[in-house]
Amino acid sequence: MGIGDGSSNVNWQSVPKEIRDETTPLLPVKVEEDNEFHEFDGASFSGAVFNLSTTIVGAGIMALPASIKMLGIIPGILMIIIVALLTEASIDMLVRCSHQGKITSYGWLMGEVFGQWGRIALQASVIINNVGVLIVYMIIIGTIKLSILLTCPLLLILLLIFERDVLSGTTSAGVHHCGILEGWFGVHLWNSRPIVLLATAFLVFAPLVSFKRLDSLRYTSALSVALAVVFVVITAGIAIIKLFNGTVAMPKLFPELDGLNSIWNLFTAVPVLVTAYICHYNVHSIDNELEDRTQIKPIVRTSLVLCSSVYIATSFFAYLLFGEGTLDDVLANFDANLGIPFSSVFNDIVRVSYAAHVMLVFPIVFFALRLNLDGLLFPTSRHISRDNKRFAIITVSLLMVIYLAAILIPSIWDAFQFTGATAAVLIGFIFPTMVILRDSYGIATKRDKILAVTMIVLAVVSNAVALYSDAMNIFRRKEVA
Repeated sequence: MGIGDGSSNVNWQSVPKEIRDETTPLLPVKVEEDNEFHEFDGASFSGAVFNLSTTIVGAGIMALPASIKMLGIIPGILMIIIVALLTEASIDMLVRCSHQGKITSYGWLMGEVFGQWGRIALQASVIINNVGVLIVYMIIIGTIKLSILLTCPLLLILLLIFERDVLSGTTSAGVHHCGILEGWFGVHLWNSRPIVLLATAFLVFAPLVSFKRLDSLRYTSALSVALAVVFVVITAGIAIIKLFNGTVAMPKLFPELDGLNSIWNLFTAVPVLVTAYICHYNVHSIDNELEDRTQIKPIVRTSLVLCSSVYIATSFFAYLLFGEGTLDDVLANFDANLGIPFSSVFNDIVRVSYAAHVMLVFPIVFFALRLNLDGLLFPTSRHISRDNKRFAIITVSLLMVIYLAAILIPSIWDAFQFTGATAAVLIGFIFPTMVILRDSYGIATKRDKILAVTMIVLAVVSNAVALYSDAMNIFRRKEVA
């Protein structure tokens, strides 16, 4: 399962018969099991858009309102748009180089351009990024078996039973925000954070991540995006009603700067914005499954427009609704009286719809994590989908690590700042620009190289400042304590 295995057999004009590269984020479009072939005939434009959009829109939507609060509405929205444009540019760099070199995965491309260490660097970055993202998902989303959820909508209510932030509650800025179970039954051991997360891991994630093909979840991507839109529509509706009633304060348009420290703090929003757009590890897999591979660029563009619209609407209306009380995890804001009729009902609908959305995103990100970890640990072994023992051990081990980390990490803001300032910026900006600057395939233009250098400088400077600011804030909190 080496980085170049099977490359000579790839039919570039059609869907590849088999992708053997261990760094391919998702499973092959054609695999052999028990001497039988199961072939996928090719994804449609709309299906690819939903799959990529589902990869993008995850837990980042919950942390973006806090970024808007920090940056102000105008700079915040501009940053969302700028990061989207830079993401499109970086993906375009990867796609053009891959098509020119007839390469079918991000890891394979890094290995071809930079050798074995390039591949390993990419794999390690995907592992760090996806572990961080899945920890956030574990914190946020609820539990219910997907097949039951899709066949019996009434059981969606059961999603509330095991959801950590929704039911066991969350703590932000020293204030505990009660979950629904705590509100209904009081604080008990059975609805504590560790027990709720343990139930989440074994009752929902274990069944979902047991699928060996992404195609098994092909119908959930559209539902996932729709649920994110439901969250946006309800939040926007409540904010508009309160705006007409005159019960919301005027949000700040620009950040309030009262010293050097406040300027440094602005940079902590950058990693959150970067993480919100990281989807590069799935682009090649989606590209490989297309009936017409020339569609990948409009697919990327359409997905980014869709996701940016969702991000801007969510950030704006959530900040308008909660103002300076917007928490790092805005989901925690939906546990109080919203000042409208049926407030508690809307609170529950918002949290359930978003929790269900992220639940459907989890297995897609997990597939990429599992395959990259397997490729890093067992680069010469056969594909993990054909080794049930290795598949089970890696799957269970990853779930255990994510579960333990989700208990220990206090805030999704902390997780996003760490992964966004390290692995996410490498995957999304540093590695693609390094590939285009190396120009192994002779396709880089002068504009490409200028843009690549600019992206590297912006990424390194902004994230270095963000890490410095995060470290200083940690030291200050310890001094106060």
